[in-house]
Amino acid sequence: MMQQLYPQVNHNYAFELNKDINFSAAHFIPNEKAGVCSRVHGHTYFANVTIGGNELDEMGFLVNFRDIKSIINDTFDHRLMNDLEAFQGTPPSTESVAKLIFEKIEAHLDTLSHGPKVLQVYLRETPTSYVLYRGKR
Repeated sequence: MMQQLYPQVNHNYAFELNKDINFSAAHFIPNEKAGVCSRVHGHTYFANVTIGGNELDEMGFLVNFRDIKSIINDTFDHRLMNDLEAFQGTPPSTESVAKLIFEKIEAHLDTLSHGPKVLQVYLRETPTSYVLYRGKR
């Protein structure tokens, strides 16, 4: 995997963890204004999740990398994203997918007693297009 430089998120946490994940998925934007994107097509998405925290768990982890990968791959990999319950009534745009990744990671982190927080999701759809989602401010 190539090394990437990501937009930085300002925080005061002692630890910052970044996890890169690739997944392949198809989608379409059900609106004629989307042009060719209104037809079913696929991407190999590249995601980076940034997590911050001050405390480590009993294994010395901020977050287990495997858990982050599983959450994303189990949800999105080799799926038609329009079929996912989260996208019933909402088009699976790159922005919406990044937000859903954030929410799923956040829900997992909320179960951990040492309090890590998801800070940012970077989601690249194509070599020239990406979205950042940092949650509502």
